[in-house]
Amino acid sequence: MDIEQIFNIICEKASVTKEDAIKLFEKAIEGGEISKGTKIETWLEERFLPNIVTIDKDGYAKMCVDALKILGGTAATDYGSSRQRDMGQLWADMTRGYLGEYAFIRFLYEKGGIEADLGHDSGQLGDFLPTDIHRIKKTGDAWREPKLTISIKTTKWNGIWLDIPGDQFNHSDVHVLIKVGAGRDHLFSFFKEISVFKDKVLKKGVDIGALTDTEADSIFEKIPSFMPISAYICGFVRKKTQYRNLSYTGQAGRKNYKIKSWNGPIRPGDLQSIKTNEAVSGTVKFEGIGKFAHDSGYLFNTGNLIWTEADWRDIFLKI
Repeated sequence: MDIEQIFNIICEKASVTKEDAIKLFEKAIEGGEISKGTKIETWLEERFLPNIVTIDKDGYAKMCVDALKILGGTAATDYGSSRQRDMGQLWADMTRGYLGEYAFIRFLYEKGGIEADLGHDSGQLGDFLPTDIHRIKKTGDAWREPKLTISIKTTKWNGIWLDIPGDQFNHSDVHVLIKVGAGRDHLFSFFKEISVFKDKVLKKGVDIGALTDTEADSIFEKIPSFMPISAYICGFVRKKTQYRNLSYTGQAGRKNYKIKSWNGPIRPGDLQSIKTNEAVSGTVKFEGIGKFAHDSGYLFNTGNLIWTEADWRDIFLKI
């Protein structure tokens, strides 16, 4: 199977563009999901394709509204930064995070026959909660609290790190990473789908003479149309595992050092230790992101996540 066939299969099965298919493949290599000794076909057929779910318009609408419910009570700053997001950006970011959670409950149902309730009214985005799954119901059973606390983190197609700051790692039994294919226009695309632009914004522009009908039609056509959103359930890590310190691998350049993988705790001073251990005269940076907003917590590249069907079946049985 050549690389073009790989891209075509990703496009067809995951309902993504060629550009996104290439990005997903490149990041699988960068994150260590595909490494030396790993057949590309194995990653595609056993890891990627079985762990793709689709979020339809109704699912998107529910997460969009859930995010809106708590929008006013959420801090506008990015984590670890002083940058202020306006309400529209904050709403889009919150919705994307919720889409990852929604994708996971779809995955639970499709693969494990388990219904789940996210309980979004229980807290605010930005407040750490030990579990994102608040109730579950297996076939024939009543609703109950899950036996495992599961934390879900969402990233974009280009994400390669599961980054768990502070002491959050120890408060959940399982940490899941979801890659969601919601581009930067996802909220506008949804607004187009439900006629917010055509029947409200653009119509108002025509009514007050700011736009002609032709101009309004042209603007409307340029806004991307809403499409079902694919999500890749990338894998998970367990709390009850023995992790070692400085569990990294990387690549040294002439002056600098690039960390390619990490599998466990990260502590203040670790990057300086790497600099000393690897005799680096320049800087130590992480693949794809450069640096994180914190230096204390747990960190995993996607290649170190647990993902097999047997591993997921174990989660389904224990939840």
